Amino acid sequence: MIKVRIPTPLRPMTGGKNEVEIAGNSVAEIIENLTSVHPGIKERICDEQGEVRRFINIYVNEEDIRFLTGKETPLKDGDEMSIIPAIAGGR
Repeated sequence: MIKVRIPTPLRPMTGGKNEVEIAGNSVAEIIENLTSVHPGIKERICDEQGEVRRFINIYVNEEDIRFLTGKETPLKDGDEMSIIPAIAGGR
């Protein structure tokens, strides 16, 4: 099982949980399995082509998947995945 940290804006979709445990062998598989348990969450994470939205950052064990192998980043039991929306603002 992979521990997935859920950001505040997506918590209504997980019943208010800030962490969920989902089985999967890659980031892509976790996203698919997450949406089967929590419908609609994939659309908030991925665009129409199935790619991670550019304002969403995903980390596996504190490493940005953009510097690993993206959605194909392999996972193993005990790994932690964090979904982090980018914060914009300022002048």
